[in-house]
Amino acid sequence: MSIREIVLDTETTGLDRKVDRVIEIGCVELVDMMPTGKTFHQYINPQGQPVHKEAFRVHGLSDVFLSSKPTFRRIADRFLKFIDGAKLVIHNASFDIGMLNEELDRLGYEPLENEIVDTLELAKEKRPRGKHTLDALCSAFGVDNSRRTEHGALLDAELLAEVYVEMLGGRQFGMSLDLFAVQEEVIKPVIRQRPTPLASRVTAEDRAAHAAFVETLGKEAVWLDYREKETSEAA
Repeated sequence: MSIREIVLDTETTGLDRKVDRVIEIGCVELVDMMPTGKTFHQYINPQGQPVHKEAFRVHGLSDVFLSSKPTFRRIADRFLKFIDGAKLVIHNASFDIGMLNEELDRLGYEPLENEIVDTLELAKEKRPRGKHTLDALCSAFGVDNSRRTEHGALLDAELLAEVYVEMLGGRQFGMSLDLFAVQEEVIKPVIRQRPTPLASRVTAEDRAAHAAFVETLGKEAVWLDYREKETSEAA
């Protein structure tokens, strides 16, 4: 049975879940640890809650830019449909889930009940002495994050998806398929030469009868070529 996972990231106006709002959601679908190409990405109008200066420096999403985007109410059903039944993979999951559940609660929706994988906790298990930011994990696991000049929910979800797969052992594309192939042994037949050739079973009468038959085939008969070859070899 296939395992469907959604790698999810959000950007917000700030850090206070009771006051601040979700302003961007990015999701990447994985099935059996492979990206399917399906994503969910949406900028969201925070409905009058201004973006904190510290948050703006992180993601660059301004009040003016967000003012023309749909509200969370307008995108909630599409978002919930996209993540329905999937395991959610999130870095520092308690923050993102807390912010999303506050948005859902404002609309009278039930909190999210998806199974959660927190890659921050996973990273601490894998690299207890290392740094656990997304940039640090990209560096540690060889994931190219050169496009990440600012935080962005979809880009961060894409990078996190790569890091997540690598933390669990990677896809191991370098593993040779020959390891699983059936190795066929080629057996060459051993040709043994008799020390003394067997005597021919063709009698003189057989040869005479065949020669007479060939004469009846005309000058273009193929058998004449064989007879000339036998005569030259005998000479």
